[in-house]
This record gives sequence, C-alpha cells and structure tokens, in this order.
Amino acid sequence: MQKLRKIHPDFLYLLEMKEQKLINLFKDLREYILEIHPDSNEMLYHTHALTTVFSISDKLGDAFCMLPIYTNHVNLGFNKGTLLKDPHQLLTGTGNLIRHIPVENPKDYRNKKVKDLIKSAVQLAIDEMDKPSSVKGKVISKIKK
Repeated sequence: MQKLRKIHPDFLYLLEMKEQKLINLFKDLREYILEIHPDSNEMLYHTHALTTVFSISDKLGDAFCMLPIYTNHVNLGFNKGTLLKDPHQLLTGTGNLIRHIPVENPKDYRNKKVKDLIKSAVQLAIDEMDKPSSVKGKVISKIKK
C-alpha cells in the first residue's frame, strides 16, 4: 500500500478551521481519490471555497475532479462533468461543464458507481491532454499567504 501524502501546511491551516465532520469527510475523500489515481497532482486554492483540485498534470485545464469545502458541506466536483457518461445520474449542477456529487458521508462516494465515474474522469483528462506531463504526485499550492 502506498504511503498517503501529507496535506500541505497552508491548506491544513485553513482546513482545521472547518467543522470536524467536514475535515473528516475531506480527508477520507482525498484519500479515496489518491487511492484510485495515486499519480494525481493536487492544486490547492482558497477562493469562495477551500479547494483541492486533482489533475493529471500541473495545469488546471488537465484537472479531472475537485473537492471544494464550503462553510457547511463538501462536494466531489468533476471539472468536465457534462462530458462524462453518468448512467446512474449521480451528478448534479447546472453549469456549462462542472458537475458534482453532494457529499454527506462516505457511502456517498465509497462505492463502485463513484469509483467508475472518477476513473472515467481521469481517462477523459488523459484523452484530452495536449502533451504528456512529467509532473506526477505533486502538491502545488496556489494559496496566498
């Protein structure tokens, strides 16, 4: 089993200001995504939400999913959700591209349907990538101090 990478200190500082339930959900969901695609790069943002974006390169355009943490909830977002096959109609949202799965507990994502959706999102990102990336398994903080 691969050793789980540590959460970046800038992100962890802000994460620890959230409610414990949200912290636990985020940590477990992050671990789940990294188990599915261990080479994911994590891009960290703090805008309207504290967000980890998972990408197959160091570019936001190559991202396949994200975990925005809002005041009272966490979502499993898919950057190109409208392009994904969603036979179980798991995805919600009205944006032009982004869709998400609301997350309240681990059973909302720790299942074969969501795992398959994440794998499909990774494959879509790979298929649409301009050129292969040498950046793998890195954490890239975009959080302004």
